[in-house]
Amino acid sequence: MPITIAEQNKQFHLQGKDVSYIFHVMKNGHLGHLYYGKKIRDRDSFSHLAKEEHRVTSSYVYEDDPTFSLDLLKQEYPSYGTSDYREPAYQIEQQDGSRITDFTYHSHVVTKGKPPLEGLPAVYTEGDDEAETLTIKLVDTHLSIDLYLSYTVFHDRNVIIRSARFVNSGEGIQTLTRALSTSVEFPDANFEMAQLSGSWSRERHFEERPLVHGLHRIQSTRGTSSSQQNPFLMLKRPETTESLGEVYGFSLVYSGNFLGQVEVDQYDVTRVTMGINPFDFSWELHPGEAFQTPEVVMAYSDKGMTGLSHQYQNLYQKRLARGNWRDEERPILINNWEATYFDFDEEKLLGLARTAKAAGVELFVLDDGWFGKRNDDTTSLGDWFIDQEKLPKGLQSLSDQIHDLDMMFGLWFEPEMVSRESELFKEHPEWIIHVPERRSSTGRHQLVLDFSNQEVVDLLFERMSAIIREAHVDYVKWDMNRYMTEIGSCTLPASRQKEVAHRYILGVYDLYERLTHEFPDVLFESCASGGARFDPGMLYYAPQAWTSDNTDAIERLKIQYGTSFVYPISSMGAHVSAVPNHQVRRITSLKTRADVAYFGTFGYELDLTAMGEQELHQVANQISWYKDHRRVFQYGTFYRLKSPFAADGAATSWMSVSDDQSIAVVGHYQVLAKPNPGYDRLFVKGLDPDGEYEIEGREGTYYGDELMNAGIQLDSGYNGSQTGGIEETGDFVSTLFTLKRL
Repeated sequence: MPITIAEQNKQFHLQGKDVSYIFHVMKNGHLGHLYYGKKIRDRDSFSHLAKEEHRVTSSYVYEDDPTFSLDLLKQEYPSYGTSDYREPAYQIEQQDGSRITDFTYHSHVVTKGKPPLEGLPAVYTEGDDEAETLTIKLVDTHLSIDLYLSYTVFHDRNVIIRSARFVNSGEGIQTLTRALSTSVEFPDANFEMAQLSGSWSRERHFEERPLVHGLHRIQSTRGTSSSQQNPFLMLKRPETTESLGEVYGFSLVYSGNFLGQVEVDQYDVTRVTMGINPFDFSWELHPGEAFQTPEVVMAYSDKGMTGLSHQYQNLYQKRLARGNWRDEERPILINNWEATYFDFDEEKLLGLARTAKAAGVELFVLDDGWFGKRNDDTTSLGDWFIDQEKLPKGLQSLSDQIHDLDMMFGLWFEPEMVSRESELFKEHPEWIIHVPERRSSTGRHQLVLDFSNQEVVDLLFERMSAIIREAHVDYVKWDMNRYMTEIGSCTLPASRQKEVAHRYILGVYDLYERLTHEFPDVLFESCASGGARFDPGMLYYAPQAWTSDNTDAIERLKIQYGTSFVYPISSMGAHVSAVPNHQVRRITSLKTRADVAYFGTFGYELDLTAMGEQELHQVANQISWYKDHRRVFQYGTFYRLKSPFAADGAATSWMSVSDDQSIAVVGHYQVLAKPNPGYDRLFVKGLDPDGEYEIEGREGTYYGDELMNAGIQLDSGYNGSQTGGIEETGDFVSTLFTLKRL
């Protein structure tokens, strides 16, 4: 049984495939944490795991019991102000100004499966036998607020999913000022914290540091999960590697302002909390109303960071992404943006589409510039009607001709933004996020529409639905290109202005939900200046995302490598673009660009009509080869082999293996060449150790155990003795090894 309960002493033991999570009800009625880690056998009592002792520096709850101090005890969902001085999981400001609460155990219930979260993205189950959910009800009788803590554990996964729900069952208004989704405490601080950090065009770089006393924090206050920090952190033992050792992951299924925090106290106890960022947040809870936090997916591995990644990748691909495209092979696309930018007409687009079709491309995507008077980025966002000068026959004519080529037709939107120079802004200047009598900052010449206003969401649904339906759109690229400033809404009273950022995200989710329900066959791809909102919340609505605006193959090594710690390869949009690269001006070969982009949802973002015959032939061969191996890339098991974040950063390697281990593709990327190098080998993973494999292009056969333990011998490159014919040497070169089991 995944959940066992010792009713006599109110202890709860959640058991996944290889993980145990144990907590109990303490003597004051609060929930105390006992254990989280490698699976242990169930027993009648785990009370011995709780340590209560007198420390003269601590305050204690009961005057006659100096051993019971919340400053010393590990807790499940801690509050502030009653002998615990660490940062809490929640806080409620009451009508009398008090922030003190006392939520005590009331009851519990276990249900099969996993209930959805109203208005929020969430992991789901297919059938009730996959998981069980424990819901604990806590009550503060003085406040008349009920607190429900939810725990879902999967039978065959090492995953625990947590969230919290506050219900006002009283008569007065109470104000949440902090409502995090989870809190977990570890008895020691012998960890390194890893995170995915960066900025625009260098998103999700892997960073790690040892824990010390105090606070370690990642967060966003930008209105999105952001390019700067991803809503994910990991605690790993110092000796943990890719394939060995303990590691814990915390991933928030949310797309707005977030906080992920690790606090190490005076006794080396480590508290991890995660959820909506309390900064600039509050929520009025009126009588009868409820507030649901987003959920945190906690994953555990005793098989290193790769084991943790496999937990997340499989769960998010199979039980977070939804819809008709979840398990389907994603089409190879051509996006016109870097080929034409705003300068196009119907014939120019059709010329690009015909050339792409001849090379084997399956989806043509019309990017920015098809609407309003959009000849540059200063105008027309919000005016979702066709630019008759560029497309006098309309979108339907273009779409029909694309479909006649036996290609799918895709379209770009940026529904959350509006330009000052637009009909929508002239009609509804009050519909932007702003503060009256204050200057509204702009970013990329645009303003943010107030998605906390239901009228805005309804209008966007109406206009987008009409275009998708009339133009027979098969794919939508949903972009979002600036962060929030001057956060405020004309539709909310003064006391609720700190709700705007969260209500905005709920509005975005609402529009996504309505559109994906209305158009179940449309493939949605999320985008936010590339990777500024690449998070689990978006994956629930759009099964793939534009990984980064930076399409340089060498920079993409770090971006895609970091992203793989949490997200499935099928979610990563990865394209071949022109050189010199438009972001960093680097020149790489067409081969290297494709060899990197293969490990994702593959496509092209360049002007194929400007290519010569030889390059077009190479593109056609790339597409043909990718189609033969597409399922391995998009849905195989992914392994990181060599890190671009290593000290020298000279090479990166990774691979994908089919579910039955019959085929694998290994990518090896030499960033900088070494003079007269040594004899390097590449140790692969995930093969059938008893299987006999051939390596495409090499003579002989090799057993899986040999390839994993003795490795593949890499070419030495230039060693001073060759006189020519060394094509795969130098900087920015790549090699693919295709392994097939006989």
